[in-house]
Amino acid sequence: MKYFLSQPHQPFFVLAFSNAIISMLLFALFSKSIIAPTILIPNYHAYSLIYLMFTPAFLAFLFTTFPRFSATPPIEKIVYMTIVIPFAIGSLLLTIGSLTLSSIATMGIIVTLIGHLLSINILRKIYRNSVVKDKHDMFWILISMAMGGVSDILFTIGYLFESDFIINFAIQIAIYLYLFMVTFSVAQRMVPFFSNATGEKDLNLIKVIATLLGLHVILETIVPHLSFIVDFLLVYIIGNELLNWELPFPNKNPLLWILHLALFWIPTAFLFSGVSNLIAIFSGANFLFLDIHILVLGFILTMLIGFGTRVTLGHSENRLIADEWTKILFYWTQVVVISRIVTSLIFAFHWNFLFWFDMTITVWIVLFAIWAFKFFGVLIFGKKLDN
Repeated sequence: MKYFLSQPHQPFFVLAFSNAIISMLLFALFSKSIIAPTILIPNYHAYSLIYLMFTPAFLAFLFTTFPRFSATPPIEKIVYMTIVIPFAIGSLLLTIGSLTLSSIATMGIIVTLIGHLLSINILRKIYRNSVVKDKHDMFWILISMAMGGVSDILFTIGYLFESDFIINFAIQIAIYLYLFMVTFSVAQRMVPFFSNATGEKDLNLIKVIATLLGLHVILETIVPHLSFIVDFLLVYIIGNELLNWELPFPNKNPLLWILHLALFWIPTAFLFSGVSNLIAIFSGANFLFLDIHILVLGFILTMLIGFGTRVTLGHSENRLIADEWTKILFYWTQVVVISRIVTSLIFAFHWNFLFWFDMTITVWIVLFAIWAFKFFGVLIFGKKLDN
């Protein structure tokens, strides 16, 4: 236990990846009516992944690196444990409550919200106390994390007052202004650095991207699928920016190419989003949230697996080398993405998509189960890997 709690990324990654398995397993059981949930299935699916899986995973990375960005002392154990505990309790209460009483689930959502807001305040204090001259990247990471807090507050309000409109608005904010922006803000700082890229980054471009994403959220909230107007602009702007970075892709180092691949999913995701939304407006086709899933799985999940593996290896005195099993995990992330794309396309054409729905859930659970089998020993016990 002493080792497990010695660094912030360890308990947060274990919690996040455990929730990834538990929440998807319950989602499958709920969707097939094997178990009757006390929460609406789409709300459980969105909430559990956004706030109980991705958010602790973000904190695992940021609580480790944000002090380094800001040249401030590492976060003390007693401080990050005040965040680990409410997230762990909130996860447990939501899981139990979704199976038994909605009031218990509500308690879990509120406890998680408290932990979420406290974590943002910790990052705010680090930012405020930093004396480094260039706070550009830190600023955008902090703003993006704050948008996560806003979305969590809105989701909680919508849940308490049973407002689908507020919940849907909260999810849109969470996907584009929180999950995407945090991941992109970190990636545009770290990936070119890791890759020794020689290209130039446009530091002002992130303002344009944030503005367009905000417009995307507004358009999608007012008129579903109208966001295609913004999507095509984002394809060009972000795609052109990635080319300007001159990343050495393809790359022989799996710990690098997985990060590069995640970045190139961004314009691909917005291209699929623009085309599918345009088709949906004129034909009424239902692509089963294809746009959101490509962005979340292709970019955010792939980047999470890449960064999560890198941080786990680098902070455990293991060699920063991807062995064969790790390479398989990286390839498997793309199986998750492709299977979800196929599921949406089959659903849009009114074919029997249940096999692919089950397949998507299965490959997701397999991904995190293998990652947990491979790296939980490192995170919990400080295991040394033979790589």
